[in-house]
Amino acid sequence: MEPIPAPSIRIRDVAAHAGVGVATVSRVLNGRAHVAEPTRLRVEAAIKELEYRPSTVARNLSLGRTLVVGVVVPFLTSPSAVVRLRGAVEALAASPYDLALIDVETEDRRRRAFDVIGRPDRADGLLVISMIPEDEEVAQLGRARIPCVLVDGAHSALPHLVVDDVAGGELATRHLIELGHRRIAFIGDKPSDPFRPGSTRDRTAGYERALHTAGIELRHSYIRAGTQSIEQARQTALVLLRLPQRPTAIFAASDLQALGVLEAAAAEGIRVPEELSVVGFDDIEIAPFAGLTTVRQPLHESGRRGAELLLSVLGGELEPMSVTLPLELVERRTTAPAPGV
Repeated sequence: MEPIPAPSIRIRDVAAHAGVGVATVSRVLNGRAHVAEPTRLRVEAAIKELEYRPSTVARNLSLGRTLVVGVVVPFLTSPSAVVRLRGAVEALAASPYDLALIDVETEDRRRRAFDVIGRPDRADGLLVISMIPEDEEVAQLGRARIPCVLVDGAHSALPHLVVDDVAGGELATRHLIELGHRRIAFIGDKPSDPFRPGSTRDRTAGYERALHTAGIELRHSYIRAGTQSIEQARQTALVLLRLPQRPTAIFAASDLQALGVLEAAAAEGIRVPEELSVVGFDDIEIAPFAGLTTVRQPLHESGRRGAELLLSVLGGELEPMSVTLPLELVERRTTAPAPGV
C-alpha cells in the first residue's frame, strides 16, 4: 500500500494500514494494555511508515485531560495582577501544563469566563486571582470536577491563599499613630465593586481598630471611597486636603491610590512627609522609586504558591484549604513624625 501524504493522515488511515480498528490504534498511542504484542508491533510499524503525528489535544482529551490550567484575573494590566501572574507562570513553567489566561473587566465577562473555562474540555484546573466565584459558579466547577484555587480571595469550599487585611490595615495605621499622627484619613474602594474580595472592608476595619486602640476619635469625614485608579484617588485626596482641618496623614488601600494622594499633595503645595504622611498597600514595583511607605504583601509568592497548590491538587495530593501569607511594613520617604511632634 502506498503511503498517504503526511498532512492528510488520520488515525483511521493508520488503522486501515495496520488492519485494525481505530480503538486499537488509540490504545496503542495511549500506552494502554489489552493489545496483543503482534498487533501492537503492526500498529507501531504503520505509524512509523505513514509518519503519523497524533493531535496532542485529541490525545489528551481521550485520556480525560487537557493539560491546560485556566487563570482568571480581573484587570490584568493592574500592577499587582501582573506580579501575581508572573509568579503563577513561573510555577507552571516547570509543569506539563499550558496556561489559558482569561482577563475579566465586566460582570458579563466574569460570567462568560466561568462558562467557557469551567468545562472539562477546556481546562483541567482553575486559578482565580483577586476575585471570589459566586456559589453557583463554585457548584458549576464541582459538577465539572474542575479543581479551583483562589489567590487573594477566600471561599469556604475552595482552597485559597490570602493575607490578613484587617491586620494589614492596623499595621499601616499604627505606624502613623506611632509617628504622632492623630488626624489620619483613609482612602479605599467603593463597597459595590464586584471584583474586590472584601480587602478594602477589612483594611478599613484594621484602620478603625488601630484608632480605637490608641483612643483616637474616628472621624467619618476622613474615610473616603473611590476606585483603584490614580486619578480617582487624586480627586478623593483633594477633597480631604481641602477640609478645614485637613489630615496630617493618609492611609490608602493600595499603592496606586497612594500615588494619587502624592499627586494631590503636590498640586496643593503640601510637602510630603513634612506636612503630610502617606502609606500605601501592596508594595508594587513603582513603590520603591516613589519612596512610598507601604504594607508589603507577597504578590509574586502568592501567584507562585497558588499555582503550586493547584498543581498539587491536580496531582491528587491533599493540601490545606487555607493559607495566610505574611505582611510587612516597609518604611520609606513618605512618612515622618506629625507636624509639631
